[in-house]
Amino acid sequence: MKLFRKRPYIPLEPSSAVEEAQQKPVVPEGLWEKCPNCNKTIYSKDLGSEKICPHCQYNFRITAKERISLLVDEGSFEEWEQLLPIENPLNFPGYEEKLMVTKEKTNMDEAVVIGKAQIENQELILCVMDSNFFMGSMGKVVGEKITRAFEIAINLRLPVVIFTASGGARMQEGILSLMQMAKISIAVSNHQEAGLLYIPVLTDPTTGGVTASFAMQGDIILAEPGATVGFAGKRVIEQTIKATLPEGFQTAEHLLQKGFIDRIVPRTKLRSVLGFLLSIHLDVETEVDS
Repeated sequence: MKLFRKRPYIPLEPSSAVEEAQQKPVVPEGLWEKCPNCNKTIYSKDLGSEKICPHCQYNFRITAKERISLLVDEGSFEEWEQLLPIENPLNFPGYEEKLMVTKEKTNMDEAVVIGKAQIENQELILCVMDSNFFMGSMGKVVGEKITRAFEIAINLRLPVVIFTASGGARMQEGILSLMQMAKISIAVSNHQEAGLLYIPVLTDPTTGGVTASFAMQGDIILAEPGATVGFAGKRVIEQTIKATLPEGFQTAEHLLQKGFIDRIVPRTKLRSVLGFLLSIHLDVETEVDS
């Protein structure tokens, strides 16, 4: 029977296949990007620092650090609350490990960065959410950081600008995540009662509890072109109401048409528009105080 046993052997590739693999050109990673909107392939350098598609003007999603570098006066950003402890209030299995991995991957403390900055020499408190960190979902730490930003802004009598980018509540924190909506809303109300300016800028995507609370509570609400803004997903709404939603539903353009937001501002003009709005507010506030 030993004569009929299959003997192990090592397969050898034909020399032509090996030579072909060695001669195949290697394309460096990150050299090209594909636009999610027009599906065209773009040389990464052609996107520029603003990361805008040169063919259809689609605004690519950018990180919080990229956003800050585009907006603030050079060297003016002072980041706060970086050392808040990791929270796992419901002891959700594996949540702490996932948080640590995400922290290392994104080099961020949480899904929002807060601090004091200047835009065209106008001082403000800036909060920037980042969809790369748990899709910008709102948990206890996110809620605490944004709430502290408003409280400090009241003490310093400074305006607040928030760039929203979120998938909504963080499911690993359950009802405690939803409670952040009310917590931040109270902070926004106190800031507004103090006579201070609050400007949310809605970026892609702004959904769920963030939309249902502080994203839509500003004195002036801005948005980037094409940003997805809504509460529940389009498919969920259609299944609930048993109807087909209109084309472009839950886009910044649709919300502007219906009066939910005040203006859509291209990414290249956000710095100048915010600088102008802040200068008007600060001039009026100084006049009132004097």
